[in-house]
Amino acid sequence: MDNNLKQKIEEKLSSHPVILFMKGDRVFPQCGFSAKVVDILDETGVAYETFDILTDSEIREGLKIYSSWPTFPQLYVRAELIGGCDIISDLYEKNELKKLFVEKEVLSA
Repeated sequence: MDNNLKQKIEEKLSSHPVILFMKGDRVFPQCGFSAKVVDILDETGVAYETFDILTDSEIREGLKIYSSWPTFPQLYVRAELIGGCDIISDLYEKNELKKLFVEKEVLSA
């Protein structure tokens, strides 16, 4: 990955404490997995941003390399990859997602 692309990705990650790279956006998700994660995030009450990977193929392909994670959505908290739909769903079902948000200081207890 070239340095310009890496810097572009890191700028997006550092500009938002919680960001979801997804297909579509929070108002109009373009796949079921993205929609499920949006629903979960909305339920937790955490403030988050979304980035539509369908609008930027360079970021879409670059994130796969940057994160060593081949699929979307990808949820980042404080620039750390938390995971995709299955991991987020699992954390949510175990009541661990809110705890993670509180620990990362992106959600009040």
